[in-house]
Amino acid sequence: MNILLSNDDGFLAPGINRLREALSPIHQVITVAPDRDRSGASNSLTLENPLRLLQQGTDFYSLNGTPTDCVHLALTGLYTDPPDIVISGINAGENLGDDVLYSGTVAAAMEGRYLGYPAIAVSIANHRPRYFETAVQAVLALLPKIPDYPEGSMILNVNVPDLPWEQIKGIQVTRLGQRHRAEPVIKDKDPRGRDIYWIGPPGKEQDAGEGTDFYAVRNGYISITPLHSDLTRHRILDATHQWLQQ
Repeated sequence: MNILLSNDDGFLAPGINRLREALSPIHQVITVAPDRDRSGASNSLTLENPLRLLQQGTDFYSLNGTPTDCVHLALTGLYTDPPDIVISGINAGENLGDDVLYSGTVAAAMEGRYLGYPAIAVSIANHRPRYFETAVQAVLALLPKIPDYPEGSMILNVNVPDLPWEQIKGIQVTRLGQRHRAEPVIKDKDPRGRDIYWIGPPGKEQDAGEGTDFYAVRNGYISITPLHSDLTRHRILDATHQWLQQ
């Protein structure tokens, strides 16, 4: 396959490099990743500053931009023959439930889909993972199935438990769960006594029962959640129209 690989942890992150090393002997892989950690960048694009692409190796580039910038530039500026798929990851840390709204990992995959290509976002459920190879194996297992996916507009959010491959119980197709509201910001002082703020930790799991991505990963399963980029709430279009007519 012809694969575009990106992430939000940066081009030096172990996750993307483990995956690149596993895919490159089998597939044609071009890697474009941020020059530093851009976690939480969501779908942002850089519009007021120039983007600089630096070659880090054969078909391997860093970019002074967001994950979305990386995929956008690669697909509209580097490729002569379009890729078969865009893969984002392997992210160090899960992207479950509401996390997908903020995730640069998921955003990179979504940008691939916006531009017309199937896409996968891959995360491992530990910010200091021990078993990146398990997530690599999950990707290698999925790739042969991609051409037979039943819908062309594919975005799959894949979350892998941080366990040895032999301890993975299987794969579950899941829906996004939900967290409680985020914890308050953390207020502090800089060395000159001025107020500074740190974004607080995410909320704890709320809707995390059976069938959700939270439940699958916590119970040793690889979670695969199909996403779509159409944010329209179709079922209340008529109700909204009637509300405006009142």
